[in-house]
Amino acid sequence: MRSSPRRLPALLLGTALVATVLGVGTIASATTDTHTGRDATTATSAAHLGHTMAVSTQASGDDPDGDGYIPAVPQVTGVTPSTATPPTRYFHEFQANCSVTHTAPDDPIVYPGQPGKSHDHTFMGNTSTDANSTTASLTGGATTCKAPADASGYWMPSLYNGDRKILPVGPQTIYYKAGVTDYTSVRPFPKGLRFVVGNPMQTADEFRHHRGFVEGWECGDSYFNTDFPASCPNRADVQLNIRFQAPSCWDGKYLDTPDHKSHMAYPVVKPGTNDNMCPADHPVALPMIEFKMAFPVNGDMSQVRLASGRGYSFHYDFFNAWEDRTLKALVDHCIVGGLQCDARGYDQTHPEAGATLNSDYRLP
Repeated sequence: MRSSPRRLPALLLGTALVATVLGVGTIASATTDTHTGRDATTATSAAHLGHTMAVSTQASGDDPDGDGYIPAVPQVTGVTPSTATPPTRYFHEFQANCSVTHTAPDDPIVYPGQPGKSHDHTFMGNTSTDANSTTASLTGGATTCKAPADASGYWMPSLYNGDRKILPVGPQTIYYKAGVTDYTSVRPFPKGLRFVVGNPMQTADEFRHHRGFVEGWECGDSYFNTDFPASCPNRADVQLNIRFQAPSCWDGKYLDTPDHKSHMAYPVVKPGTNDNMCPADHPVALPMIEFKMAFPVNGDMSQVRLASGRGYSFHYDFFNAWEDRTLKALVDHCIVGGLQCDARGYDQTHPEAGATLNSDYRLP
């Protein structure tokens, strides 16, 4: 059994789970809509019963003692957040273009080894992602991402229009960007890193002021919506879109923590400047993931909902299973190199820089 400086005793772990589900000082007396995960009656608890951010009580292949802490091996130590200001480059990014693979009420991060316990998720990337997924099971697996080396799992709550599930069509855009001013300090994700972005139980105000909020839900000329617009232009070229950014500073110690968030942090502003840098307790700059999702739905939006609840319950999960050499090559060429790359690592405005991957989206 691993030792962990902040492990909760089993009794406290169970108490924390119950308190999170029921809500301290509340009574969860409502029934739950099995389609939406939302309360079917007026509830005294604000929790979405289909998905909580509680400490998991289930061990997994990556966390055999079930304490929620998965140490990085090796850990990254001795890093100081960079305060450097490199030459200005407006772009420092590449794309992972990944299509939907399947849907399932699984979540291998929040509910490892517990199939069917989550609300319904829409999965992209690795075709095998399910409740039992581990770093080993994902690594080298089949993927719907353009780059075969990206066997990562990406997922988000499924979207419905009434009882009809609406799935994004074709490759979706998942950006890998620099979240800090010193883009030259960004390094690749460690294998097995995983985290949750956002919270299915957040309020509309919390969603609007979340550090990852970009433009909220948008369709046509309607932007910055915290919930789904009442209607969208009923035209073939209009889809419902959302962009949401992930934290990009890592503590260097854990691939996951019990809340699936505290090992990651958003950049902070360097005092006296407009520059972004990593905080001292999360000094390692990693790529900033940004989901840019498009759902083929428009017109009357009154019946549109997420499996997790209202539009402001949007969140997503990332489980890194890239082949190490390919991810490093893309990060070094596109992010550290200050380019605006596609999924091949090619910047059409800087053709002289060449591409990272060949025509098959593989390292030459």
